[in-house]
Amino acid sequence: MKIALIQQAASQDIKSNTDKAVRSVKEAAGNGANIICFAELAFTPFYPQKPVGENKLKLAETIPGPTTEVFSKLAKEFGVVIILN
Repeated sequence: MKIALIQQAASQDIKSNTDKAVRSVKEAAGNGANIICFAELAFTPFYPQKPVGENKLKLAETIPGPTTEVFSKLAKEFGVVIILN
């Protein structure tokens, strides 16, 4: 079993962060990873370090939601487990 741990610097652009993560999943799966795990806050600005204002919940998503839909499809396509923290 291979486990890929992905830590990426998140920008203010959630779509850009997600696109970068998709490329990382494809690379990890291509290298034989069975489980792919992302660090916390990989897709949103790291608000503990760079405050986003009073309402941090505006960064929250429902489950299922846009991010889980993208990575659910990738997990199925590549036959891997993806852990979004």
